[in-house]
Order: sequence, then C-alpha cells, then structure tokens
Amino acid sequence: MPGSSRPCSAARWRSASATGKGDTITLNHGLAELGPAHGDKPFRVAGILAPTGTPVDRTVHVSLESISALHLDWIGGAPVPGLAIPAEHVAKFDLQPKQITAALVGLKQRGDVFRMQRFVNQYRGEPLLAVLPGVALDELWQSIAMMERTLLAVSALVVLVGLAGLAATLLAGLNERRRELAILRALGAGPGDMFLMLTAEGVLVTTAGALLGLVLLTIGSSLAAPWLLDRLGVVLGTRWPGAEELALIGAVIATGLVASLIPGWRAWRMSLADGLTPKL
Repeated sequence: MPGSSRPCSAARWRSASATGKGDTITLNHGLAELGPAHGDKPFRVAGILAPTGTPVDRTVHVSLESISALHLDWIGGAPVPGLAIPAEHVAKFDLQPKQITAALVGLKQRGDVFRMQRFVNQYRGEPLLAVLPGVALDELWQSIAMMERTLLAVSALVVLVGLAGLAATLLAGLNERRRELAILRALGAGPGDMFLMLTAEGVLVTTAGALLGLVLLTIGSSLAAPWLLDRLGVVLGTRWPGAEELALIGAVIATGLVASLIPGWRAWRMSLADGLTPKL
C-alpha cells in the first residue's frame, strides 16, 4: 500500500454486530490487538455486494486514494509521533497513489496468459512478479495431497474397525440365539437359510448405518451452512452424492457383506442337535 511498508490487513469491525450498511470499520496492520490501527480515520460501509461463494465475500473494498489518505501521517508502517492529520483535512493533499503492492489482471484469451506472465517477469522498469492463481492453487493442493490421503486412510481404518465390531457382535449373539436357530432348523430351514439370514442381517445393519450417515450429513450441512457462511465465508452447498461418494458407500456395504460372511458361516455349521442341547 502507498506510504506503508506493511499492507493493511482485512478490516476489523469495531462492534461484533457491525455487519450492515452504515456501520463503521477500522483498518489495522496485522493483528488488531498487536498491530497499529487507523482508528482516527474509520470507514463507513456504503453497500454490501451479493455473495459469490468465493474469498471475495470476506473482503472490504476501498479506493487506493483512501489508502493514501490513511498513511499521510505514517512513515515506514508506523504513525509519526506528534503528527496527526484529521480525516476532514485529507482532501487538501494529493492522494494519487504512487505505488501498489498487487494487481489482478484479467485476460480475454487463454493464449495470452503465459505471454503476459513472461512480459511481467522480464519487465526491466520495475521488479515485478507474475503469479498464476490457478497454478498456485494446484501446487497448494498437491502439497496437501498427502494429508488428504492420510485422512482417507484413517477413515478406512474407522470403517474396518466398525465392521469388525459388527462381525464380533453377530458372533457373540449366536450363542444367545442357538435355540432360536435350532427351532428354525426344526421347522424346515436348512443350513443355507441360516447362512443367508445372518449374512442379510449384517448387510442390512451396514446399509442402515450408511443411509443414516447420509441423512445426518445432510441435516448437519443444512444447519451448519448459514453459520459457516456468516462466520467464515465458506459456502457449504447440499447436493446428492456424486459417483465417487456412491462408490465409497458401495465399497462400505460390500465390506459389510464380507464381514457378515463369518457369522453366517458359523450359523451354517451349527447343527440341530447342538442347538437343542446347548452346552452350559
């Protein structure tokens, strides 16, 4: 910013409830509690733009001339001791900015992107640096891809532990249901029927858990979306599960089917005599 070695940070509100047109805000350098602030020249909100779902929603837009006015009595990123220019007197000075720290350039043709980048980086009149936001974001996502894969591995372990608990619960319940299974065998149910019954029970429990998780996710997203938008500027949209999510849900149900084969096989091996005369 002109007249300052440190740029002004995002504007902070004087009041926690200051979120509408006509409210007063004050720009500061760094943290509001530690860095110097421009409390003598506050801004007043003239309007609020429609939300875009981008980081722009959490920015405050002011003119470059107003930034020059803020730093008339500042040098080197700090106020000059003993010098204070009131806000009503700043119009008497030349507020035309002499320098800027960054500019966003939009191009009409994609083929001009690298040509413009090369022109800016090789410009000899001023030490400039051209950054492509898309490339920079792609590098950022590549750097945190390892963390994403780690979280996915942790989620897979949680699913495996849950399915192992499901299989253990069904196996533990077989001892309590031995007489029930024996009665079914006596009524004509064969070993294959026992196997299908226990396997279907495990699959139904897994499917019900997956559907319940989807319902809770939808409800939680709907309730948290307004708060995230208001506090963090993050747009949390609700949508139907995509192909990747459906594939993961199908994999979980398939794994539940595999886990249910163990208690199904155990029930299949139980004989009619063993069920009618259980061991004490």
